[in-house]
Amino acid sequence: MTETELIDALRDADAIEFGEFELSHGGTSDYYVDKYRFETDPSCLSLIAESFAERLDDEKLAGVALGAVPLVAATSLATDAPYVIVRKEQKGYGTGNRIEGRFEEGESVVVVEDIATTGQSALDAVAALREAGAHVERVLVVVDREEGAREALADADVELDALVTATELLADE
Repeated sequence: MTETELIDALRDADAIEFGEFELSHGGTSDYYVDKYRFETDPSCLSLIAESFAERLDDEKLAGVALGAVPLVAATSLATDAPYVIVRKEQKGYGTGNRIEGRFEEGESVVVVEDIATTGQSALDAVAALREAGAHVERVLVVVDREEGAREALADADVELDALVTATELLADE
C-alpha cells in the first residue's frame, strides 16, 4: 500500500472537511480529519490495518479507547497479534481495569492511535501501559496533524510513526 493510496482512501471516505472546527485540545483548525468516517469505511479501515501491519514486528498492540478500538481490532485481525484496550481512566465498576485484555509485564507494546495533534491521549496511554509494566517505544497513528505530538512523544522516549502527515494529506486540496 502506498501513501497515495491511503490518502485517496481517506478522501474517498470524506474524512477531510474544511471550515472552522474546535479540536479536542481546545484549539481551532480550518480543517478536520473525521476518524469516524475512515474507521467506519471498510475499505479505508482495511487499508489502514494493512499499512499498520507492514510496520509491526512481534509487538503486542494497544488501542486507545474509544477512537482507536476499530483500528487496533482490524490490525489485530490483519496480523494475528493480540491487543489490549487502554481506557482514558480507570473504570469505577466491574474489575476496575484501565487496561482491558491480557499482557505480560515486560512485554513490548505498540500503541495504535487515530489522529495525533498534541499527542496527549497517546502519552496518557503510554504512561498507563508503562505503569502496568509494558515496554512502549512507539505510537502508530493514521494522521499526524504536525501540531506537537511528535515532539511531546519524543520527550517521553516514544517514536511517532504516522502513515500520513497533515502536509501530505492536505497537499493539492
